[in-house]
Amino acid sequence: MSTDDQPEHEPRLLALDTGGTMTDSFIVDEEANYTVGKAQTTPDDEAVGVRDSFDNGLGYWGTSFSESAASLDGVVYAGTAMLNRLLEREGEGDIGVITTGGFEDHHRMGRAIQSWADLSYAGRLHAREHEHPEPIVPRENIKGVRERVNMLGVPVVNIYEDEIREAVHDLLDRDVRVICVCMIFSYANQSHEQKVKEIAEEIKDERDDDTPVWLSSEQNPVRGETPRLNTLVLEAYAVEPSREQLYSIEDSLEAEGLDSPFRVLTSSGGTISPDHDWLVETMLSGPIGGVFGGEFLADELGIDNLVCSDVGGTSFDVAMITEGHYPTRWDQSLAQFLTNIPMTALDSIGSGTGSYLRVDRASNRIEVGPDSAGYLVGVSNEDADVTTPTVTDCTALLGYINPDFFLGGDIPIDVDAARDAIDDQLASPLDEDPIETARGVLDVVERDMANELRSMVLGLGYSPENYSLISYGGGGPLHAAGYSQPLDFQDVLIPDWAAAFSAFGCACADAAYRYDQSLDVILQPDFSNAAAVADQLTEVFEDVREQAAEAFRRDDIDPADMAFEPSIRAQYTGMLDDLEVSAAEVWDGGLDGDDVERLIEKFEEEFGRVFQRAARSPENGYQITVAIGEGVAPSPKPELPNEDPVSTETPPEEAHKGTRDIYWDGDWHEADIWRMDPIQAGNVVEGPAVTEAPATTMLVPPGFEAPLDENRIYHLQQTDT
Repeated sequence: MSTDDQPEHEPRLLALDTGGTMTDSFIVDEEANYTVGKAQTTPDDEAVGVRDSFDNGLGYWGTSFSESAASLDGVVYAGTAMLNRLLEREGEGDIGVITTGGFEDHHRMGRAIQSWADLSYAGRLHAREHEHPEPIVPRENIKGVRERVNMLGVPVVNIYEDEIREAVHDLLDRDVRVICVCMIFSYANQSHEQKVKEIAEEIKDERDDDTPVWLSSEQNPVRGETPRLNTLVLEAYAVEPSREQLYSIEDSLEAEGLDSPFRVLTSSGGTISPDHDWLVETMLSGPIGGVFGGEFLADELGIDNLVCSDVGGTSFDVAMITEGHYPTRWDQSLAQFLTNIPMTALDSIGSGTGSYLRVDRASNRIEVGPDSAGYLVGVSNEDADVTTPTVTDCTALLGYINPDFFLGGDIPIDVDAARDAIDDQLASPLDEDPIETARGVLDVVERDMANELRSMVLGLGYSPENYSLISYGGGGPLHAAGYSQPLDFQDVLIPDWAAAFSAFGCACADAAYRYDQSLDVILQPDFSNAAAVADQLTEVFEDVREQAAEAFRRDDIDPADMAFEPSIRAQYTGMLDDLEVSAAEVWDGGLDGDDVERLIEKFEEEFGRVFQRAARSPENGYQITVAIGEGVAPSPKPELPNEDPVSTETPPEEAHKGTRDIYWDGDWHEADIWRMDPIQAGNVVEGPAVTEAPATTMLVPPGFEAPLDENRIYHLQQTDT
């Protein structure tokens, strides 16, 4: 955060991350100074928490949002409201579905993997758990229509128009809010879905009805009828109701003077307008923002391999950046529903700072989560009516957080209330000391975090020794020492702005619209049909390029300012997994046979990097499974701080707040308490110490130190190994 004596700041870029507990904002001015804001999330009206967060951050510059709105180049939003609607089953129902006759149950039954998705690792490993998610659409609202298009897009059974009419009338009689249409091979030929829409529109005119009709082939024409239908249903159930929330935020900011674009982060790395036809790709934008910030940071600092770790109030999210790139998934499940949304690969466990703690009477062990106090923090929050202790209550009892300075003092913390709850509900049933119990809870939580990091890195064939770790989120700096200690990362980075790092990642994103189209294109081993494949890819790329251009036109952005970035997903013929390969280097408005051969060379390189020990099979030829087109319009970016290091390692005297006892490794230690802002580049925070900022707290335990570099990034290091 800027600590200079500059009398005035002119904010240019605001980015925010609305989490389940806190709303974080990252604000950049015209000289690349930044400030961080934090406020409690207000789920009933997110606009309140957003304004509070902005005003909190801008308050450090002596201004407010209404006083600064006119100078802004843009505002970028990321959040978890849509996902929370799904997880808590608080979306809007009354959804109708029309699908291929005989497939009326595929939403209810799902694919086999759907009954295992998102369950515990032990449950999946030992096949002890098996659970189908409760369907969003009741069976009586799903209508089958006889038709068939084969996987090549060739109609083999004409659609039964009388059955369409019967299905539409029945659903409208049931007063559904939306009719979702998903035929099994419509990604290859959408004519039958279009026929359903055409007839439905006629019937709606007859009945003077305005119920919308959505087609899966228009939303996301990719292979897999179950995830394609689920994605369309989620758009109706959890996403569309949140559109009004986005409009409310936008209207609230415009009422205070905002006259620049308000955009929403997507799960694949760009930003889109709230007016975009489909918003389901923004459903997981909140936790993914930090990955984009990590990519930006890695590129700026020349870090090839970086593990991102985000400790929030409800979860611990991790992702990997290898050789400067993060992988993208198409098989992500949300609340056990398989989707076909392109998402940055991210793993998550339900261990956050607000996670509830209970004693399992069967095993006589403490259970962490999965439910959370969220923005209510815990029993120690004097202003909340929480009765079950949380992870934050443990950190308060152990002296790690300042009871008078939590969220800058906005949330008063009662350590005695935390002690009583931990003693009554956790320690006494286990016949243990409350202090040891609190530390034991953190040991369990941080061990689970370390195990998640270890399994992700080792599971992909890499080693922590080849990666640096970045820790962020409101709880990241507080727990980084605990969960990084068992692993041997090259470096542990904690940005000064860690509390708003996901919001920082939003600020790093460009305006972008992405369109995917499934293909079934076989390329012969000798490339004898490369020219024909090039023509087919060119046709699809031109189509998706025009879709992206039209999206920018709706945003009043000149398509001439759009860079088009095509990609393909390819695999060896017969292989189960495909890999994404950029075609931007060979695309000049078209492709030829030589370009296709160069694309395959890039696929071979990517295959060797991802599957280092796997056998290659070029003799089988290649299959191009998906064509991807992304239109990108550059947006303003933040800059990393660049301060001249001071000559002394000791932080300045004005940064020292005193001392406080903290509990670590079975004993109490007198720890120095530092204010984070006055600490200068070149200073070293030596443990035991606690460094405090209004939005976060960094714990430097005994045997650790944390030097601050010129980019205002702490490097947490163990000194007594």
